[in-house]
Amino acid sequence: MAGNDLKQTLLAALSKPAGPSSDFDLNPSVVLPEGRKLRPAAVLLAFEPTHAGGRLWLTKRSSALKHHPGQIAAPGGKQDPEDADLTATALREAREEIALPSENVEILGSLPAHETVTGFAMTPIVGLLHTPFTPKPEAGEVAEVFHVPFDHVTDPARFLINGRRWRGQRRHYYTVPYGPYYIWGATARVLRGLAERM
Repeated sequence: MAGNDLKQTLLAALSKPAGPSSDFDLNPSVVLPEGRKLRPAAVLLAFEPTHAGGRLWLTKRSSALKHHPGQIAAPGGKQDPEDADLTATALREAREEIALPSENVEILGSLPAHETVTGFAMTPIVGLLHTPFTPKPEAGEVAEVFHVPFDHVTDPARFLINGRRWRGQRRHYYTVPYGPYYIWGATARVLRGLAERM
């Protein structure tokens, strides 16, 4: 898919209405406390045009991290006071985690904020890479950087619902496995939100 085709496909999806999502979407019995304060965070969904149709860059988080250790995620993190906005947060985190130059990213828009079980309001920022790049994982945070075909993460039929015991109850969540990578939880949920708008 040429870069402009990928851009127009993503812009069309982002123009469609969508509500917020959360890690609790598939668990209606969970009652969230009123007045809870969520910490702002952002991730960068960095799409790169390819001859095969495009791809999305993702990371496998370090097993030593406090939040979501070892999980598959888009580069991102909590908003710092010096970040001008959540887009700046996503670009900074991508620079720090995978050495993605900010000037190589065209920001196309964002998806609705996603509430995580760890108390973050995570906003996915959607960007298109102008040119290919060679990722360099930040050893303290990122165990691995890899890419997934665009068609894989934007096809609702590829998403499954799985469950496991969590805090004494069965918790259900979306997954979209790819090869050896078990993409689930918040990452799978926001990607499914994008897929639903394709």
